[in-house]
Amino acid sequence: MTADSRTAPPGAAAAPAAARTERQAARRRRILQASAGLAARGGFDAVQMREVAEEAGVALGTLYRYFPSKVHLLVATMQDQLDALHATLRKRPPGGAGPGERVSRTLMRAFRALQREPRLAEAMLRALTFADRSASTEVDTVSRRTTAIILDAMRVEQPTGEQLAAVRVVEHTWYAALVAWLSGRASLAQVRADIETACRLLD
Repeated sequence: MTADSRTAPPGAAAAPAAARTERQAARRRRILQASAGLAARGGFDAVQMREVAEEAGVALGTLYRYFPSKVHLLVATMQDQLDALHATLRKRPPGGAGPGERVSRTLMRAFRALQREPRLAEAMLRALTFADRSASTEVDTVSRRTTAIILDAMRVEQPTGEQLAAVRVVEHTWYAALVAWLSGRASLAQVRADIETACRLLD
C-alpha cells in the first residue's frame, strides 16, 4: 500500500475545515462591525462597500461574496444587533406582571439601545425599507429574531396562531414607532404609548 492510498486517520481533514469556518466567521464579524461603525458615524450614505472592505481588512471581492449589496449588508447588520440584544435580554430578562408588560419593557429597552446610535438605527431601517426580494432571506431572519425576542419576553415556547398574529402587530408597531421617532414625527412619550397600547394585545 502506498502512502497516497492509505486511509487518513479519522478527523484528519476536519481540522483544516474547522479552521476555515472559524476564519470565515471572524471575517464576517469584522465586516459587520465595520458596517455598524461606519453607519453609526455617518448613517446610510456613509456605508460604502469599498470603505467597509478597507475597515474590515478584506478584499472588496470577498465582501461581495458575503454580501451582494449594501442593503444586504445593513440588513445583516441589524440581524447582528438583534442577536446581541437578545443575548443581553436572556441574561437580564424583563420583569412585569403579564406578557404585555414584559414585552413592552423589552421593546423599550431595545428602543433605548437604538436611540443611543440614531444614525446606525436609521441606516438599518432604511435598508429594511429598500430591501427587495433578493434580500428576502436576510429580512426574514430579522423578522424571526424580533419574533423570538418578543416570545421570550412573553415566556411562550409554542405560540398559537392568535398569539403570532398579535406578535406581528406588535412588531409592525415597534418598527413604525422607531421610524416615526427617527424622522422627528414622534416623541419618546408617543413611542412608549404606541408600544404599550399594541402590547396589550398580548394579554
